[in-house]
Amino acid sequence: MTEARAALDRVWRAEACSMLGVLTRRLGELDRAEEALQDAVGEALRRWPSDGVPDNPSGWLVTVAWRKALDRLRRDATGREKLATLGHTPPAEPTGDDRLALVLACCHPALPEPSQVALTLNVVSGLSAEQIAAAYLVPTATMAQRLVRAKRQLRERDVRFDLPPPEEYGRRLPSVLTVVYLVFNEGYLASSTEAPQRRELAREGLDLARQLADLMPTEPEAAGLAALLELHEARAGARFDAAGRIVLLEEQDRGRWDTALIAAAVARLRRAARLGPPGPYQLQAAIAAQHAVAPSYDRTDWVAVRSLYDRLAELQPTPVVRLGRAVVSRYTHGPAVALAEVDDLADRLTGYRLWHATRAELLRALGRDGEAVEATRRALALATNPAERELLARRLVA
Repeated sequence: MTEARAALDRVWRAEACSMLGVLTRRLGELDRAEEALQDAVGEALRRWPSDGVPDNPSGWLVTVAWRKALDRLRRDATGREKLATLGHTPPAEPTGDDRLALVLACCHPALPEPSQVALTLNVVSGLSAEQIAAAYLVPTATMAQRLVRAKRQLRERDVRFDLPPPEEYGRRLPSVLTVVYLVFNEGYLASSTEAPQRRELAREGLDLARQLADLMPTEPEAAGLAALLELHEARAGARFDAAGRIVLLEEQDRGRWDTALIAAAVARLRRAARLGPPGPYQLQAAIAAQHAVAPSYDRTDWVAVRSLYDRLAELQPTPVVRLGRAVVSRYTHGPAVALAEVDDLADRLTGYRLWHATRAELLRALGRDGEAVEATRRALALATNPAERELLARRLVA
């Protein structure tokens, strides 16, 4: 049983989205595909311990799910007419196209953007309503209702789960890129889970970003997002120490960074730059690239980073972008100027843990240790990730 469960867990983490995608494309209904795939998982738990794990676990699950779906349709009075149009041949082996088609369908323009993002995080990446609600800072019940409503809207509009024609890509791209970015961050930062990282989820987001960039070679922002995630992924091996504690960028062993991946990301970003003026993802990637190619933290080209943040703030004048720019101001204009910029955001970011953590570092740099301690305590009270909490606790001790 243990071996069978481990095999099922591996195939589910690696192939769940593609399996759901190929079933949804054939059945035309997301709910039916989800139910059928869950039935197949239950069948695997019953049969694999005695029969052994099949040579092609994902193909086995898709075939069994297809049969389960047909059985449900036969028992369902409203499904018998649909059954006649489906045929009985099981779907083909799931591929990356099935996963991408599922992402694009979940980001259908018939849905409002918040529902597109939530549905894709739930269906494609397997995040629960509770995890997505934590990312959006809304009640879990609200997010659960949003997911139910989104699925119903797709069903009522008879949305196809096939790859749309290329002329529709541009309309869906902003939402799709947002989704992929959130998927990667959920795995990379793990802000809503008990583990410091969820590496498989980060790899899922990176893989999706690369697929989008390959599918849309003339879309510079798709390439920009792929480059941004590659640059982050290149540092993944140095972000935590052996005890699972966060290692900040300025303290990371750059010898552990993936230099080949950094070079590939920078090359991708240069190709994207030739396609037109940079968008937000390209600018974020350019900022990450400045850090990635610097020989050390102290020798980072902070003037260039600040200039990139200025351009990013013009396109996205959000409080979080302005907070990032303020961090850089410490190295271009000094900690006092940076603290003034951070304090200007108090009315919008007082409930944001990183705002308090940033204030604490700047206050400490200015010798205002008592205020730095209080700001660190505020950040600790707002942090939920264990690794972040451990880091903040260490700062308090220091």
